[in-house]
Amino acid sequence: MLVALDGTVLTVAQPSLRRDLGASVAQVQWTSTAYLLAVAAFLVVAGRLGDRYGHPRLLFVGVLGFAAASAGIVFAPGVGWVIALRAAQGVFGALLQPATLALLRLAYPADRLAVPVAVRTSAIGAAAAVGPLLGGVLVARWDWRAVFVINVPAALVIAALTLAVRAPAPPRAERGRLELAGAALLATALAVFVHALVGVPEYGWTAAPTVIGFGAAAGLAALFVRRERRAARPFVPHAVARSTAVTASMGLLLIVSAGMFGALFTATFHLQDGAGLDPLATGVRVLPLTAAMVAGAPVAGLALRRFGARRTALAGTGLVVAGIAGLGSASAVAFGVLGAGFTTVMVTATGAVVGEAPAGYAGVVGGLKQTSMNIGPALGIAVAASAGSHGAALVVLAVLAAAGLAAASLLPGGARPAAAGDLVGEDEGRPGEGGPAANGPADGEGRQRGDRHEAQRAVRAGDLPAGQRGHDGVPEAQFGEQQGGVPVGHAGVGADPDA
Repeated sequence: MLVALDGTVLTVAQPSLRRDLGASVAQVQWTSTAYLLAVAAFLVVAGRLGDRYGHPRLLFVGVLGFAAASAGIVFAPGVGWVIALRAAQGVFGALLQPATLALLRLAYPADRLAVPVAVRTSAIGAAAAVGPLLGGVLVARWDWRAVFVINVPAALVIAALTLAVRAPAPPRAERGRLELAGAALLATALAVFVHALVGVPEYGWTAAPTVIGFGAAAGLAALFVRRERRAARPFVPHAVARSTAVTASMGLLLIVSAGMFGALFTATFHLQDGAGLDPLATGVRVLPLTAAMVAGAPVAGLALRRFGARRTALAGTGLVVAGIAGLGSASAVAFGVLGAGFTTVMVTATGAVVGEAPAGYAGVVGGLKQTSMNIGPALGIAVAASAGSHGAALVVLAVLAAAGLAAASLLPGGARPAAAGDLVGEDEGRPGEGGPAANGPADGEGRQRGDRHEAQRAVRAGDLPAGQRGHDGVPEAQFGEQQGGVPVGHAGVGADPDA
């Protein structure tokens, strides 16, 4: 909620920031782009660090750093300081996001993840919806700096709760040094790719900056894959790379979020420039989407438990395609259908990707999931901005979202029963129920049994080398200003609209 609120509040504050600091349109855009690039680059790294050093520790450092960067922006003397501190804010935002998903995985067995994931999705949707309204009040009553002030007390409360609430302690992932060269290659490749996508609305798909950016990202990605195949301890473990459920979930989230946020981008410009609505009337027209997201998340959680990930994801993807196709009239019903479909996909794919995470790697899987949710909106806006007319953009985006049906069909077909070791500290003979207190004698014995079980299963499946033990989060969607008739837009998902 903290990250989603921060993203949507900023969109309202940017015009005031521009006037107060005498910034250019490009500089104002970089207050969002710097954050987006930092988040995209470090999400997977942060998840890997959490798996190694503990997710509560990463969450604690992330929220304190987020608060410190927000406080620094409040006192920033110029736009250059704001851009630099927004990049720092993105790094700390990347630290805390995978930790939230990994902690849910530790606290709940896989067959009971649907409800907490649905609550998380509803909370993010609510925060994203409140952001523009709260931002308008704060900017009108004080100024743009006030939107960063509210981050500080919220982050401090989260930090205090992180210390006070005792999370289940998982066994550590494999020992040894992290693959720092692989981490650097992956972070750079993601940052370069997202930067190229963000520039598409301004430069186009065939311009030199875009082609060079995509080419550089592809080259870095190829080097990363080559190094991973040869590494004794790859940065993205083989158990994760070979998981069909994980890769299908990430692909589904990327494609569907691209379709939805691209559709929102083109619909927003259509309502204001074509239909002549003001920003407030446009926001009211889009409210059914947010309402459907908040109300639909619990329903999606129930559907996931009853019908399984595959059928629920297929239904959600179909609703997203129908909603995008119906936005030609920009009706409230179309926005509602789009919101219901997207929240269904979000809950299902998040539950699948976290619930099916190989033992010991919930953090890196959560980081990959959040990365998909950051790249998807940037891709969708790039497609929408270059498609031409509003109608043509919706057709292309509907086709793009329909490609998610292929990824949805690869998800697990039925509800997964709880298994021994799903809940850290639970008794092996009582799956799905709370076990002994952490760090107690029974808990230690249960962890040892779980360790042996997971290691044996991993070795049998060929996921890990013999003898290696494993164990076991509005997008912020941001639209730039229009300059010279060319929409300068970009999106980042700070937390799932995930915001």
